[in-house]
Amino acid sequence: MNDLERYFYTQKHRLIHKWTHYFPIYDRHFSPYRGTEVHLLEIGVEHGGSLQMWKHYFGPLAQIYGLDINPDCKRLEEERIRVFIGDQGDPDFLRALAAQLPRIDILIDDGGHTMTQQRTTFELLFPHVSENGLYVCEDLCTSYWDEYGGGYQKKGTFIEHSKNFIDSINAWHSRQPRKLGVSEFTRSTYALHYYGGILVIEKKPIQEPKHLKIGTPTVSPIQAKRTTGVRRLGTRALRALRTR
Repeated sequence: MNDLERYFYTQKHRLIHKWTHYFPIYDRHFSPYRGTEVHLLEIGVEHGGSLQMWKHYFGPLAQIYGLDINPDCKRLEEERIRVFIGDQGDPDFLRALAAQLPRIDILIDDGGHTMTQQRTTFELLFPHVSENGLYVCEDLCTSYWDEYGGGYQKKGTFIEHSKNFIDSINAWHSRQPRKLGVSEFTRSTYALHYYGGILVIEKKPIQEPKHLKIGTPTVSPIQAKRTTGVRRLGTRALRALRTR
């Protein structure tokens, strides 16, 4: 077990509700921040158990913030844990929240899980995540559940919206800039890590990629006519296989 699993299974703590396969994912991406002055915002406080878990995991320099729509969650505040009360689906509230936080190094969206909430939170808060930070959207299973506004390949779900991120990080190579151009997302996103029910977006300043050739050429280049011949042979062989 990693330290998060050990805390979850063996320590006395407030109620924590997590898919168990998330813990290795957390540890994989969060471990470099341990012992640092990390600022973490988790949307969805519930009983406050996970806020205490992050505080324990990251160490004495960490600052933990929680956001929930339930006013009673405010009483879960303690040293190095601050709780904000508001609606993650409200753009004005999210802007005001971002203005109050010194920074956000890790953002975990474990809130209401509706498509509107997830997309609004991403659009408003992703730009406020530190340039070398992480944006984590959990419980993507709701993108397939109609009661949350989801459905398989349904337009507007967070899963379908996030598929555009794949094109965006590859926009440097687009030859159709009007359809796919380099954006701020392209310049600020290093990697997309998809797991079952969870997406981790890794931020890092990105410059236009370049490729180099270094070393001594060894193999003679193939001639154009020969290439055509090989392609024709491949087509004939394919036709022969189809007629068998």
